[in-house]
Amino acid sequence: MADEYVAEDADDGEDPIALQLEQLILGAERKYTPFQAARSAGVSMDLAARFWRAMGFADIGQAKALTEADVLALRRLAGLVEAGLLSEPTAIQVARSTGQTTARLAEWQTDSFLEELTEPPEPGMTRAEVAYPLVELLLPELEEFLTYVWRRQLAASTSRVVRSDDEEAVDRRLAVGFADLVGFTRLTRRLEEEELGELVEAFETTAADQVHAHGGRLIKTLGDEILYVADDPGTAAEIGLRLIETMTGDESMPALRVGMAFGTVTTRMGDVFGTTVNLASRLTSIAPRDAVLVDGELAQALGESGDAPVSEVDVEAGSEDKYRFALQPMWRRPVRGLGVVEPWLLSRRG
Repeated sequence: MADEYVAEDADDGEDPIALQLEQLILGAERKYTPFQAARSAGVSMDLAARFWRAMGFADIGQAKALTEADVLALRRLAGLVEAGLLSEPTAIQVARSTGQTTARLAEWQTDSFLEELTEPPEPGMTRAEVAYPLVELLLPELEEFLTYVWRRQLAASTSRVVRSDDEEAVDRRLAVGFADLVGFTRLTRRLEEEELGELVEAFETTAADQVHAHGGRLIKTLGDEILYVADDPGTAAEIGLRLIETMTGDESMPALRVGMAFGTVTTRMGDVFGTTVNLASRLTSIAPRDAVLVDGELAQALGESGDAPVSEVDVEAGSEDKYRFALQPMWRRPVRGLGVVEPWLLSRRG
């Protein structure tokens, strides 16, 4: 692995203010080459390189670009493996999941407010000169807030795991929902980039608020689409309908379609996989505009919980008010890769 590194001087041609800004954020000056950092941390160069790449950083040759914090991070990860608390593959996963999550967070924070706030107030000032005092003020506050939110999320996630059966720790029964903006590809050709960005941001923000407010968990956003899960089918159904109702009431938003399925889901690194996820995605693609389609498993679960009658024949006179949702069977149809399915149209009663 060490042979892949090519000697280079990381400081050549770099803006000195940018280097000062990096030092401010990292809290230490550049001191080690990758080989020196690995040796100081007591880990092999091969393992250090795999940790480094898993965290999302490119190979840096033998430049003296690493700090004491980098050495400490390597030492901590290796220590968890040596102590038997984590296997080496799990430690790599920890590095990768943390790197991917924080990379997106850092990009978002930079794009959303740092660029705007660092517009030079006076002619001749560089963005770096404006950024330094701003970052100096923001850094400790953002760091504290990040730690707070992470602890809160960790507490919630841990609580869900310890309440579940051992067999459900990785493979669990969850309701999975996709929500997709209709005609987004056409919009990309018609709207200016700034308008498109504002639309996507409004969609993601509104969708995330609805998912979280009603007890679901947002897994990821894909620009014109979101993926969420809920432990309870009724919760997922409520979120799906709330998304449609909220977006329909916003004239600036295109139509929305939602697909949901209920079943066994494999969870890895904060994401979800499996046939249930694929089915929810396929149902979304065939859902009518401003409508929610669910699979038979979710329809049955809503019936068993008393949230919806599986058939309107089951609704007795005077008992309509006891159900939250209505279910209407749709035509059976083949779904690519999943065979023939019978979707159900979900709506709110009353």
